[in-house]
Amino acid sequence: MTRRQHVPWKAAGSASESEHSADDVVRETGWVFNNVTGEELSLAEFVETGDHETLAYLTAFGLASDDLQEQTLLEIGSGIGRMTASFSRIFGKVVASDLDAAFLERCRETVAQFGRPDRLQTCHVADGRTLGLPDDSVDMSFSYITLQHCHHDDAVALAREAVRVAKPGGTVVLNFRTWVPQDIVLWPAGKLTRATWHLPTVGPKIAQMRLPARLGWQANRLKPEEIVQHVGPSLTDMRIFRSTKRRPFGVPGTSDATFEGVNRSHWWLVATVR
Repeated sequence: MTRRQHVPWKAAGSASESEHSADDVVRETGWVFNNVTGEELSLAEFVETGDHETLAYLTAFGLASDDLQEQTLLEIGSGIGRMTASFSRIFGKVVASDLDAAFLERCRETVAQFGRPDRLQTCHVADGRTLGLPDDSVDMSFSYITLQHCHHDDAVALAREAVRVAKPGGTVVLNFRTWVPQDIVLWPAGKLTRATWHLPTVGPKIAQMRLPARLGWQANRLKPEEIVQHVGPSLTDMRIFRSTKRRPFGVPGTSDATFEGVNRSHWWLVATVR
């Protein structure tokens, strides 16, 4: 039986699997992977947006260096490879992980066209919370716009997993969503939307619709202090990056930083593994 929080991912994966190519997926089901551009985007244009963001974040976080070609990156929530293609050109090895196997198949296709497929490995996160990778096996664990879509406990578990698989001295770069005033409306609307996903017959169809998907996929809100409580003891040099439009979170043991590219509802944990 599909866990309730996995319904939209399975619906998205099914939509991805039914298309002839990754390019068709982006053109015909843009709601699955991009909330702004939608169906008018080609796969090449979709990947180009990822190219800009990978470099922007690595640079903003002070992680862009010449030795990345010698490192292994884990991407938690690769989707069909929007950022994975770029990562495969930057890092010596990339492990793309996702809940849905259909996404990973499209990810391999995307990287074959726009990246370095010889550097790509995939990891199916079948249970949504456990990475099938050894301890201390990657240099950097990265996740963007993924952990907010998980069930609360799964997101926390994946944050722990990101730390577990990173080598001592390695880096975790994790993106989360936290509370904003609009959540007074968005949060109950999202809960109601998720409740419709298990309705007979119409539930899977609702899960594939653009607007309900955007509402329902926002499955959790996590404050920095909660994540630091769970993974902080295994980390050092913890930096929390926030939007310039937010006040500092003021979490003990962390330093505060801002980046123009951070959405007001998002924050990043960038830290070194002990």
